[in-house]
Amino acid sequence: MNDQNKNKTSQRPEETPKKAVGAASAVKSSSGWKRLFAKRWVSPAIFMAAAAIIVTLMWIYQGTDPSEKTSLPSNPADVSQEGEPSKTVEGNTDPDPEDIAVGGEMMEWPVANIMALQVDTPFYDTNATAAEKEAALIQVDTTFMPHMGIDLVDPNGQSFDVMAAMSGKVTHVQKHPTNGSIIEISHGNGLVTVYQSLDNVQVELGTEVKQGTVIAKAGRNELEKDLGVHLHFEARLNGENINPSQYIQK
Repeated sequence: MNDQNKNKTSQRPEETPKKAVGAASAVKSSSGWKRLFAKRWVSPAIFMAAAAIIVTLMWIYQGTDPSEKTSLPSNPADVSQEGEPSKTVEGNTDPDPEDIAVGGEMMEWPVANIMALQVDTPFYDTNATAAEKEAALIQVDTTFMPHMGIDLVDPNGQSFDVMAAMSGKVTHVQKHPTNGSIIEISHGNGLVTVYQSLDNVQVELGTEVKQGTVIAKAGRNELEKDLGVHLHFEARLNGENINPSQYIQK
């Protein structure tokens, strides 16, 4: 019985060690890649494919309209100073001063004595020199934008009376979180004057005012807090921003 068991044991085939299939495959694959990269045409082909992918991604990125990512208030009064104005009159299309006269009344500076004040930030005029345009740019967050009005300040940092530049009707009064208190006066014939960064507002919606009527005091706003006390004054004709200084009665 023991001899039979011994014979069965001796007849059992010896187990051969299994091959490391994964290792062999890896070696074969590695050798294959080396042979592939050794070919002269492979590296240029890979480079060209990578360049094509990069160019495609750049084209897709540039084709995206960045303005769609910018959220702007729908009300022009909310954006006119340091946000986006409605429109700008381009080139030589500005109307003559007589064209914006209402009832024979010409526009005046919205202050009692313009000579006692100074212009801190001018209107961005597309016909101005490069230096003048640069001086009329304002920074909103990380973006530079054209200034659509005129900022007036007292050299001593004092407040001053803000007056209606022309006779008309108050059509908008608002306390804006960044632009400060705002007043808009409609004068007819599509002409509107806008006053921002105000304090001590003295008119209400619907108030009829005469030219030279004190409507508020110059104040501060959050957006241009470094400027201190100032008045932002602008004019719009048929919804387009125009340079107030070109239409003011000297």
